[in-house]
Amino acid sequence: MTRFALTLEFDGTPFFGLQRQPHGPSVQQSVENAAQRITGEEVTLASAGRTDTGVHALAMRSHIDIEKDIEPFRLMEALNAQLRPDPVAVTHCEVVPDDWHARFSCIGRSYVYRIANRRAPLTLERDRAWQVPQPLDAGAMHEAAQALVGHHDFTTFRSVQCQSASPVKTLDRLDVERDGEHVLIHASARSFLHHQVRSMVGCLALVGMGRWEVGRVKQALEARDRQELGLNAPPHGLYFVEAIYPDET
Repeated sequence: MTRFALTLEFDGTPFFGLQRQPHGPSVQQSVENAAQRITGEEVTLASAGRTDTGVHALAMRSHIDIEKDIEPFRLMEALNAQLRPDPVAVTHCEVVPDDWHARFSCIGRSYVYRIANRRAPLTLERDRAWQVPQPLDAGAMHEAAQALVGHHDFTTFRSVQCQSASPVKTLDRLDVERDGEHVLIHASARSFLHHQVRSMVGCLALVGMGRWEVGRVKQALEARDRQELGLNAPPHGLYFVEAIYPDET
């Protein structure tokens, strides 16, 4: 049995998330079905993180175990051929030790959230960015975001469906920058709560619009109450960017 680490890029628009779902298509199902057609084996995909319906990934790390004797490059090429026309691509494939695990060995995860800050309708970026027509003050958003960095109880920014044992997380980075008509929010942590990034982005957007004062984000955090959440940003602006492992730091 050989363990292969895969790096996946996918457009989450047609999927009900990364994890296999009983009620609709998932990225996991697409990759497992492709691997089964290649090897004739029952294959299970494990990944560094989970994504909601409509969330995208630039470099999701995953792994599968295969008995068939096959080179990593050949497996990658075969998977990409079998994955068509689903919007999923394997961009890298390598053999890893049997005790390496895409989820449990991961020590850091990064996301970027893309806001298209313009009035004109989106064409090329439809379903790939959150359109906010009101002018956004990215500087105020960044200032407000710094109150969330560090070790906190993020109950306010946690989905009621979150399965994490504790709402306490350490947020390593939450930076906001403007790039032309786009506002980009970069978030990094060892792990995140369900909807945490989208919830933080929603509140920061309210600051950018002038509907919330900068200090309101800190107040919402300290309230530790989901009722204090101002806005949950839509999923289609969110991208999983990077998974970090001890031997790659």
